[in-house]
Amino acid sequence: MPLFEKVLVANRGEIAIRVFRTLRELGIGTVAVYSEADRGSLHAALADEAYLIGPGPPSESYLHQGRILDAARRAGAGAIHPGYGFLAENASFARAVADGGLAWIGPPPEAIELMGSKVTARELMERAGVPIIPGTTEPVETVEEVVKLGEEYGWPLAVKASAGGGGKGLKVVAGPEEAERALAAARREGESYFSDATVYVEKFIEDPRHVEVQVLADGHGSVVHLGERDCTIQRRHQKIVEETPSPAVTPELRERIGRIAVDATRAVGYRGAGTIEGLLDKEGNYFFLEMNTRIQVEHTITELVTGVDLVREQVLIASGQPTSVQQDELRFSGHAIECRINAEDASNGFLPSPGVITAYREPSGPGVRVDSGVREGSEVVGLYDPLIAKLCVWDADRERARLRMLRALDEMVVEGVSSLVGFHKALLRHPCFVEGTTCAGVVESEELAQEAEQLSHQATTIERPADGRLRERLLEVELDGRRYEVKMLQPEPPHAALARRRRDRAAGGGQHGAAKEAVVSPMQGTVLAVEVAEGEDVRAGQVICVVEAMKMENEITAHRQGTVSQLSVAAGEPVTTGQVICVVIQEGEDGPGEAL
Repeated sequence: MPLFEKVLVANRGEIAIRVFRTLRELGIGTVAVYSEADRGSLHAALADEAYLIGPGPPSESYLHQGRILDAARRAGAGAIHPGYGFLAENASFARAVADGGLAWIGPPPEAIELMGSKVTARELMERAGVPIIPGTTEPVETVEEVVKLGEEYGWPLAVKASAGGGGKGLKVVAGPEEAERALAAARREGESYFSDATVYVEKFIEDPRHVEVQVLADGHGSVVHLGERDCTIQRRHQKIVEETPSPAVTPELRERIGRIAVDATRAVGYRGAGTIEGLLDKEGNYFFLEMNTRIQVEHTITELVTGVDLVREQVLIASGQPTSVQQDELRFSGHAIECRINAEDASNGFLPSPGVITAYREPSGPGVRVDSGVREGSEVVGLYDPLIAKLCVWDADRERARLRMLRALDEMVVEGVSSLVGFHKALLRHPCFVEGTTCAGVVESEELAQEAEQLSHQATTIERPADGRLRERLLEVELDGRRYEVKMLQPEPPHAALARRRRDRAAGGGQHGAAKEAVVSPMQGTVLAVEVAEGEDVRAGQVICVVEAMKMENEITAHRQGTVSQLSVAAGEPVTTGQVICVVIQEGEDGPGEAL
């Protein structure tokens, strides 16, 4: 069957560029969409065509189905690839694409709906004989139910949003005294991120391995698995390092969990690329966790060890063709590791670090792959995920891959924003990673944070040309909502550079001075909840408010005991870095407290 002439990618950043590359190899035209906040983005510049779809917030751009479909019609696209995130697991969008006469490069909407609800998925898998974690297959409504389940299964429990994923809507409950807060938080995140406040409860497995299996299913009855990925190393329940094969999976276990993944995929009536996620406990028991009905961030390392282009398979399957690989034809070779280079500060609780990348250099050489969506001068926009790039390496075995990753990290340069380059250097040198353990308690430890900060300061810097030289610059312009490029030669005189540096120093000094006088937000984001009131007494460590920044919830806590004064934020309001939240005054004080 013929492939598509033109495909629109309803996403941004590195995944959009990743999909473009395969489309070009297949001779298919590429169409990008971008928000006003992404006007300077690399993905919009690299596509054959690019269309503006609205203001910066996701709900008004990358989540706006009508604007994306309109862009596809204007471009004459024959199909839409959703990437991951945003609308990738939205069944109503998948149906709207088909209703609009376009092909959907993803699974059937019925499969998305079935697996989008974790409660429904658990019930379906249990009926199919797939092992699930002990817990409920019905929604949980009250704190009393949570406490009763804790008494039945034993503490701790995990309270999870039914529509959740990526660590969103997951709260661990150590005992009955934490049940009310955990239930409220899981519901809030479920409603905020997925428009579904339904939650369920399952037994929390202590120090498990997070092992997932990549699957492909076509419309001709073929379902294959492409081995497992170990995604155990996470911060805030979100992945930051992945590897394949898992250091804990034997050939016999690989065959067993592969069969489980294939059975689960068939039970859903799946088609396309998907991932069966599971937990492996210390006794070797493997439990179904959820199914991600899309391409994964970490699909790259599976491609490195199998030689299979998973995006190509998605396109082939969507066009009605069978998969190009069968189970008995697959060969797994070597070991691959992926490090997510996020714009985050590991020494400061992994706080997001939006801003402009002033210098950027990617590593290269044997066995190195970088999937990124930035270049020097790109802005890491605070509205979206903080991922800068995915640094991946392959080598013959795990230890050689680890050493290759350290070499690649040494070559990588990211300046202008905080990044996890130093953190990954510290982690990959730590005995827990060398030995292939879960690194429980290490990833978010103060010890690793301090070492990461030191290694970050030792990072290579890029020498820039002297100011005043002519520099080539691509100017991106829009005409009737379509993007075009104009090449310019533009000098920056020495006096302009000097003036800019002076302004930057002055601005930094002013902010520092203000921070001494007030309780401020350490990040830009949106206030999800305020948990204190004006005049309320608080203790050190008590939560003042919860701020969402770059898809992560951050608790802003009191730095000392005192009384809340001048509370200036409310739920739903935006905050900026350095904005006053409140003042915590101790008895006998007249002025504002120290900064949080």
